Amino acid sequence: VDDRPAGVAGGGGPVYLRTRVHPTVAALPAAAGWPSFDHLYEEAGDFAALYDAIVAALLAAARDAGGPIVYAVPGHPLVGESTVARLRDAARAGDLALRLVAGVSFVDVAAVALGRDPLGENWQLVDGLELAAVGEAEPFGGGRLPLSPLRPALIGQVYSAPVASAVKLALMRLYPDEHPVTVLRGLAAGGGSVIREIPLHELDHGAADHLTSVYVPAQPPERAVRVAQGLQAITARLRAPGGCPWDREQTHESIRSNFLEETCEALDALDAGDMDAFREELGDVLLQVYLQSQMAEEAGEFALEDVYEAISAKLVRRHPHVFGDVVAQDSGAVLRNWEQIKAAERAAKGERREAATPSALAGVPRSLPALARAALTRERAARLAGPAPDGETAAALDDALARYRAASDSSAARDALGAALFALAGLAAARGLDPEEALGGASAAFAARFAALEDALRASGRDWASLAPAERAALWVAGPPG
Repeated sequence: VDDRPAGVAGGGGPVYLRTRVHPTVAALPAAAGWPSFDHLYEEAGDFAALYDAIVAALLAAARDAGGPIVYAVPGHPLVGESTVARLRDAARAGDLALRLVAGVSFVDVAAVALGRDPLGENWQLVDGLELAAVGEAEPFGGGRLPLSPLRPALIGQVYSAPVASAVKLALMRLYPDEHPVTVLRGLAAGGGSVIREIPLHELDHGAADHLTSVYVPAQPPERAVRVAQGLQAITARLRAPGGCPWDREQTHESIRSNFLEETCEALDALDAGDMDAFREELGDVLLQVYLQSQMAEEAGEFALEDVYEAISAKLVRRHPHVFGDVVAQDSGAVLRNWEQIKAAERAAKGERREAATPSALAGVPRSLPALARAALTRERAARLAGPAPDGETAAALDDALARYRAASDSSAARDALGAALFALAGLAAARGLDPEEALGGASAAFAARFAALEDALRASGRDWASLAPAERAALWVAGPPG
């Protein structure tokens, strides 16, 4: 480092060590007289403050020296050396000459110690401190893990048991507890490294030092079952030549009904409060997305990555109060912004009514169950126009029921019944109720009552067919015993 104008820096000068805690320092007799910054590790409150303090001290030393100084760091200056990155920024901002001298990085030493080719195996290079921070961010660390289990990974700076513990927790989001990992302790160019293979869950059981790294081997796709890439690869394998005959025969249309079926099964598990079943059923729903996307890619229509892009871009676009500078004071403001953004999207797609005005109700799925569709239609209308008065909705229900009773043919009865159900959906919306849930509860209550009646009949040695019409009617009125 030299504070003279760029291009003037020469060689030599006072040497400053980032740390003495390294085998190379002990092998250099002259290093005994070189100052280090080890004392700052005890004084700084966090790593950012530590690195800033080191850089400030180096810049002051360069000014005081009136010439070049040497800053010695372990390994390669551009591999895991935050102080060097900060010095480069200072050099750009302050007309400071900075010359980097390449060294042997911990990646080179690890490759030799393991006998592996980092490039040939497509290694991932991961900062253990960053990985630890994600592991400590539960439950909001999902999606930020900087590695894929389908490729080998070398994790550096696992220098203490607490860091190793946090790294372990982060890795266990992606790998099984028994996944083998290799710990390289005392990793230095001169040899002397301690290498041991252990299961992942024991990563924080042993000693760690400032030269500890961890090698994590890749998993085959069929075993990388905790990440999206694994499911994508498994789905592709099922559809590929030589895969599953049944899966290869399916089309978009043949498994269309599976979407609704799997979604309903997931909702049943949720309603039952069975989280294990809910987790499994969510996987079945997710599989439908992957299968449909795989079929689309085979046909040249779109790929799974396009699905990711579409939903991610939509979420960012529709949440400017989170990802932009829009302010939303409450959920009501969020919904109003949401509808305005969606209307603009529909207009851009050409979804217009005859008057060329985008409809707030465009996009309500036609495949929804009719009662759920009615509820969603009323909800979307109410977001912009406000809810209909209770009295008006109740009057509409009374009118529809009167028309139903007076209907002279099935067509008129059907229309009146539809109007009554639509009015009921409006009454539910006025009180913040879900008509599907309400009807589901009523259906469940009816099913329980009917089952009790069946039990009572069986207990008496009879069944429905053996009852006279009057007996059936009396049983309905009386209900199940008890």
